[in-house]
Amino acid sequence: MPALLTERLRLVPITLPCIEGVLRHDRAAAEAALEDILRVCGSTHPGRATFPPEWPNDDLVTIAFPCSLDAIRAHPDIRLWGDSLVVPREGPARVLGSVVFKGRPPDGIAEVGYAVVEDSRSQGYATEATRACVEWALAQEGIEAVHATTFPWHHASLGVIRNVGMVQIDIREHDILGDLLVFERRRQ
Repeated sequence: MPALLTERLRLVPITLPCIEGVLRHDRAAAEAALEDILRVCGSTHPGRATFPPEWPNDDLVTIAFPCSLDAIRAHPDIRLWGDSLVVPREGPARVLGSVVFKGRPPDGIAEVGYAVVEDSRSQGYATEATRACVEWALAQEGIEAVHATTFPWHHASLGVIRNVGMVQIDIREHDILGDLLVFERRRQ
């Protein structure tokens, strides 16, 4: 995936060296890989690229990257397809969040997930980043739709999903938390 630019954000691809650092809990390696990604993408951010102290945490990593590091290493072009880190276009290169897909889908239906660090929420970053990534995905050959799931009580997530043009198409049952709403945006 190429770097994507929005009005306020730079979405840079998550590379194998970056995810290796993240999954090994090696912050220095992950941040060095992020520096390399930003340099290749032409970023001129001042200072060193950083991940927020609380991020990524084990819960987020488990949800975003459910397969093993070996599986990612074996097929990074499939496993890391479309996955990006969100950094501001201006100011320090601090990771604000991420937008990830669950790999390149063999059936043409991509599933997107997103997260923004707590101190950067309620500023529209999740919507801005997710919209750019969904539009990128729908422009890729073989992709017919993008899905996202959330719970009816997760109002912020519902806002992001609706603001990127998705409509509800189904309800699934979550083993512990109840109804899981399924949304979709199709290729035009």
